[in-house]
Amino acid sequence: MIKIKDLHKSYQMGKNSLHVLKGINFEVSEGEMVAIMGSSGSGKSTLLNILGILDEPDDGTYTLNHTLIENLNEKVAAKYRNKFLGFVFQSFNLINYKSALENVAMPLYYQRVSRSTRIEKALHYLKKVGLADWASHLPNELSGGQKQRVAIARALASDPKVLLADEPTGALDSKTSYEVMNLIQQINDEGKTILIVTHEEDIARMCKRIVNLKDGVIISDSKVKQVRAKSIEHV
Repeated sequence: MIKIKDLHKSYQMGKNSLHVLKGINFEVSEGEMVAIMGSSGSGKSTLLNILGILDEPDDGTYTLNHTLIENLNEKVAAKYRNKFLGFVFQSFNLINYKSALENVAMPLYYQRVSRSTRIEKALHYLKKVGLADWASHLPNELSGGQKQRVAIARALASDPKVLLADEPTGALDSKTSYEVMNLIQQINDEGKTILIVTHEEDIARMCKRIVNLKDGVIISDSKVKQVRAKSIEHV
């Protein structure tokens, strides 16, 4: 599903160059649920941006669903993002003046899906995350956990190959974090490939594999016994 080979990325900082990723080799198979961990400056955000086709490496290759991702103009990059990827952010990134239903339907608008089909699919995914009754509510009428559920529904609406989640529980309290992770685990149980960037050890343990970055290199990459969020929610 994802194959990264000898990936390098540097940024120019005035007269100096900051080498952020230093030869990353990384593969993710279909259906995996992987946590990417690392302290600030480790390169995890840069790696996520490259995986999300929001940035390009200086050297190395990135293959997504058997498609080599390189030298894309913004129009083609946007097309690939819409086709392959769903994004979940710490800050939710919902449009404040649009309802939950309209937010979920937004990616389908850019895919030129008809309005009736957009509404139908958006309702389907709101039901999937348990928020069908909140379809007409604006983001400021929702709790943090509900906002994140809407964001997850929006990410799923276009049926992406890979779900990329950047600190999806970072703005939530522990109880709500586990509820959101329970939902994400259920989505993974259905076969969706998921990558989660997190600095929280307990959230990482809810994945099936943990990749640790430090100073731009992978220092460990191991499968773990997954902790089910559902078992913690009620403790």
